[in-house]
Amino acid sequence: MNKKDKKPTKKDKKNDLEQKCGEYLLGWQRAKADYENLKKETASWKTDFSKYANTDIVMQILPVLDNFKSAFKQIPDSEKDSAWVTGFSYIMKQLEELLKNNGVDEIKTVGEQFNCSEHEAIESIEDEKYKDDEIVEEKKPGYTLNKKVIQVAKVVVNNSELKTPPCAEASEGKQDAKPVFKQENK
Repeated sequence: MNKKDKKPTKKDKKNDLEQKCGEYLLGWQRAKADYENLKKETASWKTDFSKYANTDIVMQILPVLDNFKSAFKQIPDSEKDSAWVTGFSYIMKQLEELLKNNGVDEIKTVGEQFNCSEHEAIESIEDEKYKDDEIVEEKKPGYTLNKKVIQVAKVVVNNSELKTPPCAEASEGKQDAKPVFKQENK
C-alpha cells in the first residue's frame, strides 16, 4: 500500500484544520489592520482637505488685500484723518481678520533672514548696515495657509558677498526651492 492510498487519520485532519484556521486568523488580522490603517488615512485626508478646501477663494481675496495695503501707502498725510480713509481702514481690518480666522498668515519679511521656501529675492543690494541675507524691503507680501506657503513674499535682500540672490542656485532646476503649496489665479 503506498502513501496515496493511505486514508488521513483524525490527527492529520485536525492538523490540517488547525493550519487552515491559523491561516484564516492571520488573514483576518491583516485585513483588520489594513482597515484600521485605511480609517486613519481617510481621517487624515479629510482633515487636510478641510484645511485647504478654501485655498481658491483665499487666493482670489489676497490681491484685494494687497491692493488695499498699496492704496493706504499712497494716501497723503492731509487725508489720513478723513472719514472715508477711516471707513476703508475698517474694511481692510475686517478683511485681514476674515483671512486670519481662516488660517491665513502673512509671512514676516523686513529684518528677517532670507528663506527660499517663503521668500523670493527679486533684488539684491549691498549695504553694510544690514546682515548678509537679511531682508531689507518687501515688494509684495507673502502668505501661508495653515502653515503652508500659498504665496511667496517678493523681497529685496542684502547680499554683500554673493552677486546672485541667496538660494538662486537651489531654485535653478529644483522644485524644492519653490513654495510647498502654490496655485495660480484663474
